[in-house]
Amino acid sequence: MDIARIAKTRHACKAYDPTRRIPAEQVEQLKTLLRYAPSSVNSQPWHYFIAATDAARQRVARAASAGPYAANGAKILNASHVVALCARTTIDDAHVAALLAQEERDGRFPTPEGKEMQSKGRSFYVGLHRADPQDMRAWTEKQVYLALGTLLLGAAALEIDATPIEGFDPAVLDEELGLPDKGLRSIVLVALGYRSAEDFNAKLPKSRLPAEMVISEV
Repeated sequence: MDIARIAKTRHACKAYDPTRRIPAEQVEQLKTLLRYAPSSVNSQPWHYFIAATDAARQRVARAASAGPYAANGAKILNASHVVALCARTTIDDAHVAALLAQEERDGRFPTPEGKEMQSKGRSFYVGLHRADPQDMRAWTEKQVYLALGTLLLGAAALEIDATPIEGFDPAVLDEELGLPDKGLRSIVLVALGYRSAEDFNAKLPKSRLPAEMVISEV
């Protein structure tokens, strides 16, 4: 696989073909990408809501139906699937314990000392961010964006078009999905599917700053 070619050719899809659906097997691959995305100290402070039906996408589209967000409504409605990437509002002791228990089940600790070291290390870093709610908010959001990047590149590798969407009303979506009661908040949406002939962005050359302006060797 030429990963550089994929990076050079993927783009933010501007219009979707509503008649085309992502095969179920590839949807499962995308779910795996989201589950196995990297996160700081394996904190996994996320939850993903996947809208795969017309009714579900209509619910998500309510957060992009008016004002400055209205242009994104059609992308959400016409895509095959839409993912709402959400972050935990905090990382509490119960979540930290669940992480450690899962790692133990998965065989991550060949010795008791290894488990103790992981527990202490993660608790230390989580504690640093817990002290300031705004810091915790920023930290968990960063982890969600790691998952976003994983999803976008993975979708392109599967020849699935995608659009990251920050242009929506998070308060509307949070209420629609009942996120406050779940200890979650919406961060970013991703529409997934296949471009239509109206996707003007697919016809345009990709543009990035020259390598020497953004990469330095030290």
